[in-house]
Amino acid sequence: MTSQDHHVDEEVIQAADRVARLRCRGDNHTMAAAARAGDGRIVTAVNVHHFTGGPCAELVLIGAAAAQGVYELDTIVAVGDRDRGVVPPCGRCRQVLLDYFPGLEVIVPGRDGVRTALVADLLPESYVWADHQLDAE
Repeated sequence: MTSQDHHVDEEVIQAADRVARLRCRGDNHTMAAAARAGDGRIVTAVNVHHFTGGPCAELVLIGAAAAQGVYELDTIVAVGDRDRGVVPPCGRCRQVLLDYFPGLEVIVPGRDGVRTALVADLLPESYVWADHQLDAE
């Protein structure tokens, strides 16, 4: 994984942490995510756990962003409830984030605190869905 030279967007981390503290209650909502949109807005979301499965906070965030007219994300972070801090995205989320936002910066835990990495660096030698679609011409 390659650390980026970009600064860590502390405001995005604080937004996710705030949502985790205020909205994550019980077993159904245990993770919060926040992302900085291309226009500077911050979008937040929580995961939806259910015994049949459910989407992670990062995936709920993609839908919440689209519902608000946000289709470009620059930076994303996930934060766990009960003061767990920044949590890296799971493999499924890494793949979806790569397919939707290939230039996305992801805030992840590092040796000396948090750092920013490109989503492509978090999923090396990845399958890129768009590269394997047939043209509809």
